Amino acid sequence: MSETLEQIVKDMKERFAVESSVYAGDTTLLLSPEYLQAAFQTLRDEYHFNMIVDVTAVDYWPQQEPRFHVVYHIYSMLNNDILRVRVPLNGNGPHLPTIEKIYPGANWKEREVWDLFGITFDGHSDLRRIVMPYDWQGHPLRKDYPLGYEEVQFTFNAAEIDKRKPYAKD
Repeated sequence: MSETLEQIVKDMKERFAVESSVYAGDTTLLLSPEYLQAAFQTLRDEYHFNMIVDVTAVDYWPQQEPRFHVVYHIYSMLNNDILRVRVPLNGNGPHLPTIEKIYPGANWKEREVWDLFGITFDGHSDLRRIVMPYDWQGHPLRKDYPLGYEEVQFTFNAAEIDKRKPYAKD
Protein backbone atom coordinates (compact mmCIF):
# COMPACT_ATOMS: atom_id res chain seq x y z
CA MET A 1 0.00 0.00 0.00
CA SER A 2 1.36 3.42 -0.94
CA GLU A 3 1.95 6.10 1.70
CA THR A 4 -0.81 8.19 0.20
CA LEU A 5 -3.27 5.32 0.43
CA GLU A 6 -2.18 4.55 4.01
CA GLN A 7 -2.92 8.15 5.01
CA ILE A 8 -6.32 8.04 3.27
CA VAL A 9 -7.25 4.83 5.11
CA LYS A 10 -6.12 6.30 8.43
CA ASP A 11 -8.19 9.44 7.87
CA MET A 12 -11.25 7.46 6.77
CA LYS A 13 -11.02 5.33 9.93
CA GLU A 14 -11.04 8.47 12.09
CA ARG A 15 -13.86 10.20 10.22
CA PHE A 16 -16.22 7.37 9.25
CA ALA A 17 -15.29 4.45 11.56
CA VAL A 18 -14.39 2.19 8.64
CA GLU A 19 -12.53 -1.07 8.94
CA SER A 20 -9.76 -1.76 6.45
CA SER A 21 -7.90 -4.73 5.07
CA VAL A 22 -5.24 -5.36 2.47
CA TYR A 23 -5.14 -8.57 0.48
CA ALA A 24 -2.85 -9.23 -2.48
CA GLY A 25 -2.03 -5.53 -2.65
CA ASP A 26 -5.70 -4.46 -2.84
CA THR A 27 -7.02 -2.14 -0.14
CA THR A 28 -10.61 -2.58 1.05
CA LEU A 29 -12.67 -0.34 3.31
CA LEU A 30 -15.71 -1.78 5.11
CA LEU A 31 -18.15 1.12 5.42
CA SER A 32 -21.43 1.43 7.27
CA PRO A 33 -24.41 2.40 5.02
CA GLU A 34 -25.21 5.61 6.95
CA TYR A 35 -21.80 7.08 6.02
CA LEU A 36 -21.94 6.07 2.35
CA GLN A 37 -22.61 9.42 0.66
CA ALA A 38 -20.41 11.48 3.00
CA ALA A 39 -17.51 9.03 2.64
CA PHE A 40 -17.71 8.96 -1.16
CA GLN A 41 -17.97 12.76 -1.27
CA THR A 42 -14.80 12.94 0.84
CA LEU A 43 -12.97 10.36 -1.27
CA ARG A 44 -13.82 12.25 -4.46
CA ASP A 45 -13.28 15.83 -3.30
CA GLU A 46 -10.37 15.51 -0.87
CA TYR A 47 -8.51 12.43 -2.08
CA HIS A 48 -9.12 12.68 -5.84
CA PHE A 49 -10.87 9.33 -6.33
CA ASN A 50 -12.57 10.81 -9.35
CA MET A 51 -13.67 7.71 -11.26
CA ILE A 52 -16.08 4.93 -10.37
CA VAL A 53 -14.84 1.73 -11.94
CA ASP A 54 -17.46 -0.76 -10.83
CA VAL A 55 -20.43 -1.37 -8.55
CA THR A 56 -21.45 -4.94 -7.84
CA ALA A 57 -22.83 -7.05 -4.99
CA VAL A 58 -22.32 -10.34 -3.17
CA ASP A 59 -25.14 -12.45 -1.71
CA TYR A 60 -24.25 -14.51 1.38
CA TRP A 61 -27.67 -16.21 1.63
CA PRO A 62 -28.86 -17.99 3.80
CA GLN A 63 -26.94 -15.71 6.16
CA GLN A 64 -29.14 -12.70 6.97
CA GLU A 65 -26.76 -10.35 8.79
CA PRO A 66 -25.20 -9.17 6.57
CA ARG A 67 -26.83 -10.93 3.68
CA PHE A 68 -25.41 -8.63 1.00
CA HIS A 69 -22.28 -6.61 0.45
CA VAL A 70 -22.40 -3.88 -2.17
CA VAL A 71 -18.88 -3.51 -3.55
CA TYR A 72 -17.61 -0.29 -5.12
CA HIS A 73 -14.27 0.13 -6.91
CA ILE A 74 -13.06 3.72 -7.29
CA TYR A 75 -9.93 5.03 -8.97
CA SER A 76 -7.71 8.05 -8.38
CA MET A 77 -6.15 9.18 -11.64
CA LEU A 78 -3.92 11.62 -9.77
CA ASN A 79 -2.40 8.98 -7.46
CA ASN A 80 -2.98 5.92 -9.65
CA ASP A 81 -4.69 4.11 -6.76
CA ILE A 82 -7.71 1.81 -6.74
CA LEU A 83 -9.79 1.50 -3.60
CA ARG A 84 -12.48 -1.09 -2.89
CA VAL A 85 -15.34 -0.07 -0.61
CA ARG A 86 -17.69 -2.75 0.74
CA VAL A 87 -21.02 -1.85 2.34
CA PRO A 88 -22.81 -4.64 4.28
CA LEU A 89 -26.62 -4.80 4.12
CA ASN A 90 -28.98 -6.98 6.14
CA GLY A 91 -32.14 -8.83 5.17
CA ASN A 92 -34.15 -9.60 2.08
CA GLY A 93 -35.20 -6.06 1.05
CA PRO A 94 -31.97 -4.07 1.28
CA HIS A 95 -31.85 -0.31 0.65
CA LEU A 96 -28.86 1.95 0.15
CA PRO A 97 -28.60 5.63 -0.81
CA THR A 98 -27.50 6.28 -4.37
CA ILE A 99 -24.12 7.83 -5.15
CA GLU A 100 -25.02 8.91 -8.69
CA LYS A 101 -24.93 12.60 -7.70
CA ILE A 102 -21.30 12.12 -6.62
CA TYR A 103 -20.32 9.73 -9.44
CA PRO A 104 -22.73 10.11 -12.40
CA GLY A 105 -21.25 6.93 -13.91
CA ALA A 106 -22.77 4.95 -11.04
CA ASN A 107 -26.23 5.37 -12.60
CA TRP A 108 -26.14 2.33 -14.88
CA LYS A 109 -24.03 0.27 -12.48
CA GLU A 110 -26.57 0.77 -9.68
CA ARG A 111 -29.38 -0.14 -12.09
CA GLU A 112 -27.57 -3.38 -12.89
CA VAL A 113 -27.16 -4.24 -9.20
CA TRP A 114 -30.85 -3.53 -8.60
CA ASP A 115 -31.86 -5.59 -11.63
CA LEU A 116 -29.77 -8.64 -10.75
CA PHE A 117 -29.68 -8.53 -6.92
CA GLY A 118 -32.77 -6.49 -5.94
CA ILE A 119 -30.84 -3.94 -3.87
CA THR A 120 -32.75 -0.65 -3.99
CA PHE A 121 -30.77 2.59 -4.32
CA ASP A 122 -32.85 5.30 -2.65
CA GLY A 123 -32.86 8.58 -4.56
CA HIS A 124 -31.76 7.01 -7.85
CA SER A 125 -33.06 8.95 -10.87
CA ASP A 126 -34.10 5.98 -13.03
CA LEU A 127 -34.11 2.66 -11.19
CA ARG A 128 -35.49 0.21 -13.77
CA ARG A 129 -34.35 -2.98 -15.47
CA ILE A 130 -31.24 -2.74 -17.59
CA VAL A 131 -30.12 -6.37 -18.18
CA MET A 132 -33.23 -8.52 -17.82
CA PRO A 133 -36.46 -8.03 -19.84
CA TYR A 134 -38.85 -5.44 -18.37
CA ASP A 135 -41.47 -8.06 -17.49
CA TRP A 136 -38.98 -10.35 -15.68
CA GLN A 137 -39.99 -11.45 -12.20
CA GLY A 138 -37.33 -11.53 -9.48
CA HIS A 139 -33.61 -10.88 -9.36
CA PRO A 140 -31.58 -13.76 -10.86
CA LEU A 141 -28.25 -13.32 -9.03
CA ARG A 142 -29.79 -13.78 -5.61
CA LYS A 143 -28.85 -17.14 -4.19
CA ASP A 144 -32.46 -17.86 -3.23
CA TYR A 145 -33.67 -17.34 -6.81
CA PRO A 146 -35.06 -20.58 -8.28
CA LEU A 147 -32.60 -22.05 -10.76
CA GLY A 148 -35.07 -23.62 -13.19
CA TYR A 149 -32.59 -25.98 -14.77
CA GLU A 150 -32.96 -29.41 -16.25
CA GLU A 151 -31.13 -32.18 -14.45
CA VAL A 152 -28.24 -33.64 -16.41
CA GLN A 153 -28.98 -37.13 -17.67
CA PHE A 154 -26.42 -39.88 -17.05
CA THR A 155 -26.65 -43.64 -17.44
CA PHE A 156 -27.46 -44.15 -13.75
CA ASN A 157 -30.43 -41.72 -13.69
CA ALA A 158 -31.70 -41.85 -17.30
CA ALA A 159 -34.88 -43.81 -16.58
CA GLU A 160 -35.88 -41.58 -13.68
CA ILE A 161 -35.36 -38.38 -15.68
CA ASP A 162 -37.13 -39.82 -18.73
CA LYS A 163 -40.31 -40.37 -16.62
CA ARG A 164 -40.43 -36.63 -15.75
CA LYS A 165 -39.76 -35.29 -19.26
CA PRO A 166 -42.73 -33.75 -21.06
CA TYR A 167 -43.36 -35.43 -24.40
CA ALA A 168 -45.77 -34.39 -27.15
CA LYS A 169 -49.05 -36.29 -27.14
CA ASP A 170 -49.77 -38.41 -30.27
